Amino acid sequence: MENKSIPARPGPRLERIAMSCFLALSPRLAKVAQPVPPARLAPFENIAVPRRFGPGTLAATWYPAEGRPRGAVLLLHPWLIWGRAYFNLRGRIQALRAAGYHALTVDFGGFGASGPPHVFFDRDVEAAFDFLHRRAHGLPLHVWGVSSGGYWAHPVLSRTRSVAGAFFEDVSPHLFEWSWRMAPLGRPGYVLYRAILARAHRFLDIRRHAGSMSLGAVTYVSGERDKGVRPQDTRALAELAGGRSHIVAGAEHLGAIKIAGDEVIGLALDTFQQAEALVPAVRPEPRWPEGSDAPAPRDICVPNSGRSFRRAPLPLGGERSRAGQWGRRLRAPGRPERPM
Repeated sequence: MENKSIPARPGPRLERIAMSCFLALSPRLAKVAQPVPPARLAPFENIAVPRRFGPGTLAATWYPAEGRPRGAVLLLHPWLIWGRAYFNLRGRIQALRAAGYHALTVDFGGFGASGPPHVFFDRDVEAAFDFLHRRAHGLPLHVWGVSSGGYWAHPVLSRTRSVAGAFFEDVSPHLFEWSWRMAPLGRPGYVLYRAILARAHRFLDIRRHAGSMSLGAVTYVSGERDKGVRPQDTRALAELAGGRSHIVAGAEHLGAIKIAGDEVIGLALDTFQQAEALVPAVRPEPRWPEGSDAPAPRDICVPNSGRSFRRAPLPLGGERSRAGQWGRRLRAPGRPERPM
């Protein structure tokens, strides 16, 4: 049974054209060599993730859990030159490992040593999930996406049921809406894109994907002073996904983790734990048929409500941080921001 609420993917040729135009309208980033993970994050393993769409592979780093593993988390980076090295800071990886989660960080196409971008970046998320499923040996899978990384996870999550929980920081409902507010000089290009590439523009509206995600739990976090991702955007996505939202007072874009690091990390861990309690079993390995914009029928989950199968949004709770539940106080590294 096909989920009619998910927007149709552009055809292969149109998608390549749409991706080229999307990159032309995106903020320019210099390609730089990725710094190696610092010694404090050892042990780790740098690996290459195979791609089915696009040349080359995706550069990635695997961080095994401390002690007995309970799950595995895919970390997706924002649109910054450092790519996956963004997660070298702020304590996310340390917190996940201490809580019993393997962590996988991946560079999107065009970042670091990954191959060049070819089609929409959700295909890279797809490849990363395929790899994570094999590497995690049946453990529950989760995703932690920041800004554009979380954005590109949505089209994948709307067409698979193989992921238990998701945590998103600073995710815009549509990247062109973010650009409209933050890069106004490109507005004529955004208007042309919507007019000429209407099918691609519709596919890129993740509000149309959020309501079809089949997750045990999902949480959205953003900053009160974020001009690109407004608090109302965060709340709207959470409502569509049947999850919860949290706005960090005084935080700008990518600032929530800096102002309230323990709180953000605690919410992420709580989300994954709640997802594992609500998801009845580990799902089969995801399959993405060649030339298809949706998985095979056995991988499609279409809840009766058209939304996630959670009974109700999870309570946020009144604690400043839940990090202490995992046996150690989590302190995010301070400055400098450069991921050394």
